[in-house]
Amino acid sequence: MIDVVIAGGGPTGMMLAAELRLHGVEVVVLEKEAERPPFVRALGLHARSIEVMDQRGLLGRFLAEGREHPLGGFFAAIRKPAPAGLDTAHGYVLAIPQTTIDRLLEEHAAEAGADIRRGRELVGLEQDAEGVDVELADGTRLRTRHLVGCDGGRSTVRRLLGVGFPGEPSRTETLLGEMEVTASPEELAAAMAEVRRTHLRFGIGPMGDGVHRVVVPAAGVAPDRTAAPTLEDFKRQLREYAGTDFGVHSPRWMSRFGDATRLADRYRVGRVLLAGDAAHVHPPVGGQGLNLGVQDAFNLGWKLAAEVNGRAPAGLLDTYEAERRPVAADVLDNTRAQMELMSPEPGPQAARRLVSELMDIEEVNRYLTEKIIATGIRYDVGTEGHPLLGARLRDVELKEHGRLYGLMHGGRGLLLDRTGSLSAQGWRDRVDHVVDDSEELAEMDVPAVLLRPDGHAVWVGRDREGLPDALSRWFGPAAA
Repeated sequence: MIDVVIAGGGPTGMMLAAELRLHGVEVVVLEKEAERPPFVRALGLHARSIEVMDQRGLLGRFLAEGREHPLGGFFAAIRKPAPAGLDTAHGYVLAIPQTTIDRLLEEHAAEAGADIRRGRELVGLEQDAEGVDVELADGTRLRTRHLVGCDGGRSTVRRLLGVGFPGEPSRTETLLGEMEVTASPEELAAAMAEVRRTHLRFGIGPMGDGVHRVVVPAAGVAPDRTAAPTLEDFKRQLREYAGTDFGVHSPRWMSRFGDATRLADRYRVGRVLLAGDAAHVHPPVGGQGLNLGVQDAFNLGWKLAAEVNGRAPAGLLDTYEAERRPVAADVLDNTRAQMELMSPEPGPQAARRLVSELMDIEEVNRYLTEKIIATGIRYDVGTEGHPLLGARLRDVELKEHGRLYGLMHGGRGLLLDRTGSLSAQGWRDRVDHVVDDSEELAEMDVPAVLLRPDGHAVWVGRDREGLPDALSRWFGPAAA
């Protein structure tokens, strides 16, 4: 009996595997592809995902292989500077290709002890009250306590579960690839500036080593969306939109994607759960997809580990869907809105000009920016009062222990206590108690705060009132 089997070895699956391993859970990752894909669909990490990496001690690895860029221009590609005073210590976007993200997260999962099995495809599942039987394409069968489908938008796990995936099919298609060009940098820059005045789904730019990333609308390309695009398709579309094909040649890879928008009816059926693109798909505008999946895994990991280890309070695992499905629904809505604002039609362009004017208002710009970078998320933690409740606490500076996120690498709960009079007695095997002070916490009027392993605050107070209840609700009953 394996504790958890994860179907899908992309960023969501690997992040989840590592999170489970922090709590000693046995994990097998099944990935049908024998090698990591070469496709660079995602280009970076937003602030909340950067915080996630920092909370687990991974940020140094990512910073070493990425580049920091200023925030701004993410909502529907409307160019505005980042609002001042964002609630994060990481007010930048980290440009790093998905191929590198995939590698770093797989290395992290392997180091944590996950059993990663490539070239192994899940084709069947049956569950009962005690576990899930998983069938692989080669006839192998595995038995697991829980199965998590992280196997993408065409998820086999979701299909086998019979979970509905309602939404809208693709209306617009886009070609995406990496290839070499003969055109000069000056010619490319001039074409970009001209074409993007009316077609915001067009782009061509250097990726390094002489290779350029090419993005161009696929209108008029073969109607079979499952057919792989050809170099001639790219040349024809580039000539259509830019008047030249820029001498593109020697493609490294070529693909085609649409703007389908769908959300799973349920994230959990018994002992089987869904995460990442298996639970939600949406247009790539704003660069939110990979980030959304990684954050799903960060929310689910510690909860599923508590369930496996027999320490989960009643209903804890159900809070995964209750918290993350509304977040996905909001992302689907904001990407729908962004796609409309990026249309070259007169009506959407008029709306775009109006939204651009509204974004000159600082609070509007802040609101839309926080949607994209996911720092504005607040969960319903069943307690009202302090404005921090339900929100994640940014990486504050402590007087004795350095920065907050340095205390969270182990994936445990944290009682951060400025009063020095509190205790996590009874929960010390799951919750760290740190007595320290912070000017930033003083400014937020936070005498003490209880943080879940994902950094979200579930209790704020000065004395023990409500603290034992919060500890029990999120970490289970006190040890005898």
